[in-house]
Amino acid sequence: MTGVQPPAATGLPLRTALASTIARLTEAGVSSPPVDAQLLVAHALGVPRAELSRRVVLGDALTPAQADTLERLVDARADRVPLQHLTGTAGFRGIELSVGPGVFVPRPETELLAGLGVDVARRLVADGAGQVLVVDLCTGSGAVALSVADEVPQARVVALELDPSAVAWARRNVERLALGDRVDVRAGDVTRADAGLLADVVGRADVVLANPPYIPPGMVPTEPEVRDHDPEVALYGGGTDGLEVPRAVVACAAALLRPGGVLAMEHADVQGDSARALVAGAGWTDARTLTDLAGRPRTLVARRVPDSSS
Repeated sequence: MTGVQPPAATGLPLRTALASTIARLTEAGVSSPPVDAQLLVAHALGVPRAELSRRVVLGDALTPAQADTLERLVDARADRVPLQHLTGTAGFRGIELSVGPGVFVPRPETELLAGLGVDVARRLVADGAGQVLVVDLCTGSGAVALSVADEVPQARVVALELDPSAVAWARRNVERLALGDRVDVRAGDVTRADAGLLADVVGRADVVLANPPYIPPGMVPTEPEVRDHDPEVALYGGGTDGLEVPRAVVACAAALLRPGGVLAMEHADVQGDSARALVAGAGWTDARTLTDLAGRPRTLVARRVPDSSS
């Protein structure tokens, strides 16, 4: 006697659901059909993506209700609604963020910016700093600010955001990650450099990070997920070159950073020279451009001139 065998799965087999979803998303021109399919099927099933593979091997199936949910999700993704809007979350470094309509979906390339902030903060802690003060300008969902706080327990982070909808998402993520004791989200416009709003930070910040809007006018993104769903306020940097907001970020950082403090700011891959020019004046040193994993110039790094006693 070999024991009682489990009953055959009823409903839509997961293997079939995955295959049909991949085919549909491929036909729709989605850039990563296999990954998106796994995440959508896992979401419909109500399990993490890592658990999905085990369920497939076991021959599990979607119930009729779950299959209906998946069909709605796939229809929306085929219409190029962002995957993160459908699942309600976006992974970023070691954290999971809540995202949706009204907030910029964090990109993998911005993990470089967050990583720079983490590395600088950790070095300062190793050198004896008790607490590191980090400012994240144009914080959006709070991805960069929260990553630094999550990975550097000694960091206090002030995050500034203009758009009320994004401010709400950022505060939701602070609550989600239980980091409200060290991450302070403030509503404000970096282009006005509101001294009152950031008065407690002026001349004291160890690090200023920013992923500001920087797309020049007329350069409309080709990806429907970006063009049709990311807020315009998070995309277009203003001015003829898209650098009006980045200029304001640099000016704000100059006021906020202590002597020797570090600025890191993301920009478009065609703006490397222009971004370095923003920190070519007095008060800045060690300006350089870092490349992303694809070898594209994407991040400006510069340092405020240290005190002569440093």
